[in-house]
Amino acid sequence: MIKLAKEEDYVYYNGRALRKGFTTGTTATAAAVAATKALLDQTAQDTVRVTAANGQQVDFEIKECHFDEHEASIAIQKDGGDDQDATDGMLIYATVTLRDDDQIVLDGGKGVGRVTQAGLANPVGMAAINPTPRKMIKQSVRATLGPDRGANVIISAPEGEKVAKLTYNPKLGIVGGISILGTSGIVTPMSEESWKHSITIEMNIHRKRGDKDLILTPGNYGEDFLKDQMHIPVTKQVQMSNFVGYVLHEVQRLEFEKLLIVGDLGKLIKVSAGIFSTHSKDADARAEIMVANLALMGAPTELLQKVYKCLTTISMIEVINAAGYQGVYQMIVDKIKLRADKLLAHRKPHVDIDVVIFSNKTGFLAATKPLAEIEGQWQ
Repeated sequence: MIKLAKEEDYVYYNGRALRKGFTTGTTATAAAVAATKALLDQTAQDTVRVTAANGQQVDFEIKECHFDEHEASIAIQKDGGDDQDATDGMLIYATVTLRDDDQIVLDGGKGVGRVTQAGLANPVGMAAINPTPRKMIKQSVRATLGPDRGANVIISAPEGEKVAKLTYNPKLGIVGGISILGTSGIVTPMSEESWKHSITIEMNIHRKRGDKDLILTPGNYGEDFLKDQMHIPVTKQVQMSNFVGYVLHEVQRLEFEKLLIVGDLGKLIKVSAGIFSTHSKDADARAEIMVANLALMGAPTELLQKVYKCLTTISMIEVINAAGYQGVYQMIVDKIKLRADKLLAHRKPHVDIDVVIFSNKTGFLAATKPLAEIEGQWQ
């Protein structure tokens, strides 16, 4: 386990103390160092200490150690702390053999993915061992070997192909397993930065393959509506989660020219009021926003009070439709576009934005252009 000062051992989120963990990169580094030591010393290794990318000293317990005169293999269990990490608990292996020269050659083995699309940190064909862990593994093995010897280092994860299905890798064009990741070497539970980074990577892949148009959905509901109801292929679609403002800025930075946003009213209604981080922990003004727009339409106080008491947008829709105020959806979708346009207005390039909102229960609600026209443009 990690040896950190008490305050550094945890991150505090919504009043809870969450234990930090380690990246696959730090785990692989530790396995590679331990395997190198086992091979050089011809002795079994029980623990190993390495320096994480952020400079912290980390101690690991070794789960498996096998060696002979020619090769050593070490397994260390990935500990993600209290983070919701698909790779938590996996065994990460490093197998080391000595070379006749002074080069350190690093590659991925079973369960470590391969890059198949341009736009990622590694070129096509290379094992998905990202630059920071690649650097840390090589530096740490070099420090253990000394300056004059070389080694082949293979990082593997036997369960990697199965676990990778739970990660972003299939969408990023990384096939055959997990990625060896990490910029600091330490996993911070509930970290949004790594999630945002994954979205940027996916968007960058689209740009590298020549896409200038992009479709954004908050999540699976939007993706399903796009595919099943609008009959638009999801080949240009990226899930932005709750990070609407961040992703819109990335759309402009990466120079996309045309954007379609498709999402459930319950999520996107917040954007119509200028709320660009749509997680409930940041803002939940759905009822207030709906009431304000209905009031602008002249809706009676009794209706406003009914809508305000609704706990979900689904129940709001039932009340609104029964009262004949469906025009509020057009007001909201137009304001979503207006807010997005304003967010990007003072930088170049200009991004042409359209928006479609729907409800999972009642289906299509409104769009910034006739729905058939949008479908025709994107099919």
